[in-house]
Amino acid sequence: MEEQVWHQLVTVEGLPLLGGEGRFRLLEQTASGLAYLIHYPAGVSSPPHAHDHDSIVYVLSGRLRGTVDGVDAVLEPGDSAVHPREVTHQVEALTDSMWVEFKSPLPGRPPIA
Repeated sequence: MEEQVWHQLVTVEGLPLLGGEGRFRLLEQTASGLAYLIHYPAGVSSPPHAHDHDSIVYVLSGRLRGTVDGVDAVLEPGDSAVHPREVTHQVEALTDSMWVEFKSPLPGRPPIA
């Protein structure tokens, strides 16, 4: 198994993060999807965006505020949420937060950078 490297996270779907930068690691990838480990410091958020794949977020640590199609929720460790394809959503770290994000089908272009 290759060493897992953290990468700087500054954009989501080509849009700049708000309030700072995050970081990510690619955990696994198959022909049908992928999984990222994502970390946002407190105060960092994604801009409202939608994409060509479904995402499932599973919170490992911290507190996130998520908005999916205008509906807000606060997520804590052990909580999960779905971001369906083509539905506008946003994620904000209320505290330093880490989560696993599964994306399927495999995105047409890298969704984060």
